[in-house]
Amino acid sequence: MNDTPTAKPKHGLLNFLLDFGPLLLFFIASKLGHSDADPKQGAIIGTGTFMAAILVAVIVSKWKIGKISPMLKLTAALGVFFGGLTLWFHDERFIQIKPTIIYAFFGLLLIGGWMRGKALLKYVLEAAYDGLDETGWLKLSLSWGLFFGGLALANEVMRAALSFDWWLTLKVWGVTVLTFLFAMANIPMLLKHGLKLGDDPQLPPQG
Repeated sequence: MNDTPTAKPKHGLLNFLLDFGPLLLFFIASKLGHSDADPKQGAIIGTGTFMAAILVAVIVSKWKIGKISPMLKLTAALGVFFGGLTLWFHDERFIQIKPTIIYAFFGLLLIGGWMRGKALLKYVLEAAYDGLDETGWLKLSLSWGLFFGGLALANEVMRAALSFDWWLTLKVWGVTVLTFLFAMANIPMLLKHGLKLGDDPQLPPQG
């Protein structure tokens, strides 16, 4: 009998594509659907595309990974709900507030867990970095919790101060790049707490 633990499948790249793919299609469809005659047309077309794409992402996740992560479930549920409101009322403000709710939810969840001594990021990601000790997970949970809180505030400022086109550009490209850089900035701290290099990149939700 073989008692060697079975290696846990890694789907970091696929998870990133499932999360970022709908956002990218949202961006492309909004730009292609823009009309000077109807300034809201691009946002409406982009929102409809995003809703379809996020549902496809859920199906692909279940098919290829065998499960749907909590963060994808939340993103899909809120995306369809606020996307539906955007289409019904012909008002892009509904889809713009979705990231704020997602960021605030995960920020409060992670900081609340940290205050209770629980590293909830481990369960949000549904993946464990090899060798990372519990102190490292706690520090990482607090770090991402504060980062998400900052993103929630930033999204509210951007949607209040910027046009939809500029908000969309910063949301898709600026926030994604910032999230990746923030993840990289945490690596030196994680290495001090036992992280072994070589894992697929694991990023919290893009919103």
